[in-house]
Amino acid sequence: MKKIFFIVLLFLAACSTSAPAKSILLVSTTSTQDSGLLDVLLPAFTEQTGIQVGLISTGSGQALKIAQEGNADVILLHSPAAEKEFVDNGFGMDRRLVMHNDFVVVGPAPDPAALRSQPTVVDSFNAIFSSASTFVSRADESGTHVKEMSIWNGAGLDPVNQSWYLETGQGQGATLTIASEKQGYALTDRGTFLAYKANLDLVILFENDPALLNVYHVITVNPEKWPQVNVEGAQAFADFITSPEGQNIIREFGVREYGQPLFFPDANQ
Repeated sequence: MKKIFFIVLLFLAACSTSAPAKSILLVSTTSTQDSGLLDVLLPAFTEQTGIQVGLISTGSGQALKIAQEGNADVILLHSPAAEKEFVDNGFGMDRRLVMHNDFVVVGPAPDPAALRSQPTVVDSFNAIFSSASTFVSRADESGTHVKEMSIWNGAGLDPVNQSWYLETGQGQGATLTIASEKQGYALTDRGTFLAYKANLDLVILFENDPALLNVYHVITVNPEKWPQVNVEGAQAFADFITSPEGQNIIREFGVREYGQPLFFPDANQ
C-alpha cells in the first residue's frame, strides 16, 4: 500500500515539471501488466500521441480507491459492479468496453479434488471445499478476488479461516507462483496463466463456464471531482485502446508466443 502511493507521489512530482498534456497516470489491474499486454499497448500509444504513461499495477479494488482519491487520470479494470458504482458516484466517466478473456481454475495435475469431472465452477469450488484441498487466493479486492468470492458465495460456502485456504494479498502472477509451490488450486484469468505457464507446475483443471467471463473496461477519472486530472490525455488513451489500431494489438497479442490470443477485443460490439 505505502509503495503504491510513493509511486503516485513520484509520478505527480515528475509531471509538475513537464507539460500536463504530455503525461498521464494509468492505474490498471495486475492481469494486464502480468500478461505483458501493457508492455505492447503503452509504447504504441506513446508513439502515436507523444503522451507518456506512468503505470500503477494493482488489484481493481485498490485501483478504484486510488482513482477515487484523484491520484489517477484513467483506469483499466475488470470488476464490473465496482466500476459501475464508481461511475454512478461521479468519480468516473466515459466507461468503455475494451476486451474480455475468461477465468479458469488451475491446480496440480493429479487434481486431488477431481475438478475435471465437475459440471460447473460452483461444483468445482464445492469439491475443493469438501476435500480440504489447498486453495490460494489473491485476497486483495481485485476483480479476480471479487469473482472468486462470488463463486464461494454462490456455493453457500465461506473458505476464510479454513486451514487449507491461503491468502496472499498479492497480484495474479505472484499468487500463481505460490499456488505452484504449494501445489494448490487458484482462480486466475487465462491470459496471466498462459504468460506464466512455463514457470508453473500447474494445469487448467476447470474452464468454459459462462460464469467465468472476464470483461475489461476503461474509465476516465472525472475532472469535475478532481480538476488536476489530465482529461485530454485520459480520453486520448481511451480513444486509442478502443480504436481499430488498439483493438488489433489486443487481438494479436499472445498468438505468436502462446498459439492463442490472451484477450479478445470488444470495443464497438
